[in-house]
Amino acid sequence: MASPLDDDELASDDYYSLLNVRREATQEELKAAYRRLCMLYHPDKHRDPELKRQAEHLFNLVHEAYEVLSDPQARAIYDIYGKRGLDVEGWEVVERKRTPAEIREEYERLQKEREERRLQQRTNPKGTISVGIDATDLFDRYEEDFEDMVGGGVPHVEINKMHISQSIEAPLTTKDTAILSGSLSTHNGNGGGSINLALRRVTSAKGWGEVELGAGDTHGPFLGMKIFRNLTPRFFVTAQCGLQFSSRGVRPGFTTVLARHLDKNTMGYLQWRWGIQSSMNTSIVRDTKSSHFTFAMQLGIPHTFMMMSYQYKFQDEDQTKIKGSVKSGFFGTVVEYGAERKISRHSVLGATVSVGVPQGVSLKIKLNRASQTYFFPIHLTDQLLPSAVFYATVGPLVFYLAMQQLIIRPYVRAQKEQELEKQRESSASDIAKKKQEAEAAVLLMQESVRRIIEAEESRMGLIILNAWYGKFVTDNSRKHERAKVIDVTVPLQCLVKDSKLILTEATKSGLPGFYDPCVGEEKSLKVLYQFRGVMHQVLSGDTESLRIPKQSHRIDADT
Repeated sequence: MASPLDDDELASDDYYSLLNVRREATQEELKAAYRRLCMLYHPDKHRDPELKRQAEHLFNLVHEAYEVLSDPQARAIYDIYGKRGLDVEGWEVVERKRTPAEIREEYERLQKEREERRLQQRTNPKGTISVGIDATDLFDRYEEDFEDMVGGGVPHVEINKMHISQSIEAPLTTKDTAILSGSLSTHNGNGGGSINLALRRVTSAKGWGEVELGAGDTHGPFLGMKIFRNLTPRFFVTAQCGLQFSSRGVRPGFTTVLARHLDKNTMGYLQWRWGIQSSMNTSIVRDTKSSHFTFAMQLGIPHTFMMMSYQYKFQDEDQTKIKGSVKSGFFGTVVEYGAERKISRHSVLGATVSVGVPQGVSLKIKLNRASQTYFFPIHLTDQLLPSAVFYATVGPLVFYLAMQQLIIRPYVRAQKEQELEKQRESSASDIAKKKQEAEAAVLLMQESVRRIIEAEESRMGLIILNAWYGKFVTDNSRKHERAKVIDVTVPLQCLVKDSKLILTEATKSGLPGFYDPCVGEEKSLKVLYQFRGVMHQVLSGDTESLRIPKQSHRIDADT
């Protein structure tokens, strides 16, 4: 089972890496690794006071790791939550004779109590800012009528609508949540606003219910209720009813949604709405790792339409997506296409071109920044003009590429460097301590390594000629970066047994004689070794398992 230890804990307190055993190691494997390291670090083997002191410290670290991993209860907690799980508040009162499953249940209870104490201090703010821009004068202006007017030669672009909404969640208990939301809108000089308060209760693992109260100067007071229920593991229903109070009287409304998992990646929805805008809608949504497809049909007053959309997801670091859709109904036909891409850790930028009859051509730009959304719909023309479609497509692409090169990439690079610097500063004392431990371990290994080399040479076995661990710069585009590696020839040779070296799937910075030379950066292990008189070389990732010798590592004498 993979452990969810964070990077800092993996680097400094990974007991599996320290003992160089796999996470599924048996008690016999643990005992064998422990005995070997005890023989290496036992204080009684060293007469020099300084070496004796260093050996005692390393011996205690190995003993601590073995004590935790050889205890089924402590190991169960460590495998799930890491070393910090052994120090959790309240853990000392747990009976030591319980089974791993019981201890895990008790630990989760303690964690739940701590989570409840933090609930009172946590909110989940969400917001949207939409700014509508009328830029039709760029393509639809009448030059003959305006060329003689003051300023008539400059196209007129204006903001004609704006919408702002914000909501926060306030957990009252583990089952009850209060949601406060509000919005302000304006369009061509006329505006209004509303405020809503909702109380949500989780009734069981299968459902929840919500009561909502609202008021505004546009629609008047509102009272509503919503429920969600899982009927089966593959089928759920949502029902919502409400009363809208206005000067024209009370307007009731009711909406229900039936949804079913058709297969692992496909959902089917059936929605019925009764009230001011009655309609019936059915849709199929298929979402996979590489694509997202939606097909929907609606019969209603006043909107009846059919819609189909497809989105392709590139499997790259920036999570790039391209999408297209067609929507046709009584209102006309609209074709949309666009793309979105992650531009920083918390930001996603997208642009969509909308071409329709009779809507014309529009460009929609959206920026998601954490839980905030900024939306800019720009209406370019009421007609289907090829020039408007061209500029709406090419313009954002050219602008994005320029921004990417001049602003986004330098900013992201600076942010990463700043975060790395903070991480280095926060872990500087720990890394310095680990470096001292590694250097002490190398000194303590010298005699054992000498004997291992003599034994391997006598049978033409495995000799580690050179080994480096850290950040290697091999990409020509990164020549300005400096390699950060440490020599780990001695520690690796010390791990050789019977002409074999086996490293498990764990960060190598936790191995005896290793430390992290470049905190927060990608690391590798490069080994040059000799086996049966033939040179071999291998480059392994930090958390990849490694087994040598291997025929594939052999260096061809002709190259």
